[in-house]
Amino acid sequence: MLPSPIALIELQPSVCQRLQDLLGPRMQFLTCAAGEIERRGLSKCTLFVLGSIGEDPCTTISLIRRCREVGPEAPIILIAWVSSESLAIAALREHVSEYFPPPVDLARVAKAISLLAVARRTPEERELEVPCPDQGPRPIIGESLIMKSLRTWLLRVAQRDCNTLILGETGTGKDLIAEAVHANSPRRKKPFVSVNCAAIPDMLLESELFGYERGAFTGANSTTIGKIQQAHEGTIFFDEIGELTPSAQAKVLRVMESKQIQRLGGKAGIPVNVRIVAATNQDLPRLVSEQRFRKDLYFRLNVAKIQLPSLRERRDDIQLLLEHFVQMYNRQTGACVEGFTNEAMEWLVGYDWPGNVRELKNSVESVFIDPPHPRIDLCHLCMSSHGLHLFESFAGERDRLLDALKSTQWNKSRAAEKLQWSRMKIYRKMTKYKIDNQETGSEMPVSATGARFDEPAGS
Repeated sequence: MLPSPIALIELQPSVCQRLQDLLGPRMQFLTCAAGEIERRGLSKCTLFVLGSIGEDPCTTISLIRRCREVGPEAPIILIAWVSSESLAIAALREHVSEYFPPPVDLARVAKAISLLAVARRTPEERELEVPCPDQGPRPIIGESLIMKSLRTWLLRVAQRDCNTLILGETGTGKDLIAEAVHANSPRRKKPFVSVNCAAIPDMLLESELFGYERGAFTGANSTTIGKIQQAHEGTIFFDEIGELTPSAQAKVLRVMESKQIQRLGGKAGIPVNVRIVAATNQDLPRLVSEQRFRKDLYFRLNVAKIQLPSLRERRDDIQLLLEHFVQMYNRQTGACVEGFTNEAMEWLVGYDWPGNVRELKNSVESVFIDPPHPRIDLCHLCMSSHGLHLFESFAGERDRLLDALKSTQWNKSRAAEKLQWSRMKIYRKMTKYKIDNQETGSEMPVSATGARFDEPAGS
């Protein structure tokens, strides 16, 4: 579900657009003039952002009071376009949450909106994001049916203090979901500790997880607390747990059963209270059947299972993700990219994304090394550092279409059935890739942007 909307009142269209660009697609906005407040249904707005009206403070104060009547609990941010000490004092008396005098820095306004909006969200809305002190909240993006169901299930799992297993292909965001489970659990104020099982050699695993006493081995100059004890009363996340060796699996299982650890060189057991969340992109039941993963550990982990969909299973979310990453890299780089051309967006939505969200994010980031203006086209994607892989897929789709047409003697209906496309999609793709009809019998080579090589630039 989308967060409650933010009302933008008496602000110029360019200011509204700039604020929306800064805040990204995860926030909803309602824009209106002062005369529309009572009839626009603003009572559900989580926040009011007002622009001052004229030079008379009384007019702006009247606007503030009308907003208070519509949404008594909603915070108000006032942007003053004309400097006025009397307006500042009056706004303070009206308990305005934030007041921005001229010259107005819209980046600061956007930051204030973000902080107030997040604080006002309901528990159902908050679970869409994971707190990240260094980068701001990390949203779980997706409005497809499968993602709505996932968020509902995630919130239920988070509230239950049980071991959790997260499954999904590489790049689907298993680490983000693990953090979301912790952030929405009763343990959210306690530590969240992540362990990359694939990166720790088996010989070092015991000291990493359990810690060691001073003098336990050469170089152990002081007592060191292991990651499991660091997560005491919080959550420990075993990423890529399918990579653990049988010996390491036995040690993790022992901790789960005894709820205590023993440091290397130590003699006494140390009680630990942790919630265990594990993730893998491997087929654990198959590994169990092949005796490469302990059955008892699998059953202990698989109390609550969260299965993440691949990106190709939720194509409706691809455009939303692309818009989110464009806005994110706009903020990071200071660029002003407006989005994608229709042709680029159509192709990106149709691409299978074998690397899932991670691949999509990397594709957008590579374009921002030399950001285009105003929109990203297919040529920019293919010229980016990630472009070779994308171009191969672009060219591959054209080849598949040609093969289907030739194998069906250019029967569009049979070709559509073979490719599992609609008949109209066949025609759109033929136009897009400049594939001539059977009558001419010719197929002109195309560039990465879909233009014929014999066409003059800009034709």
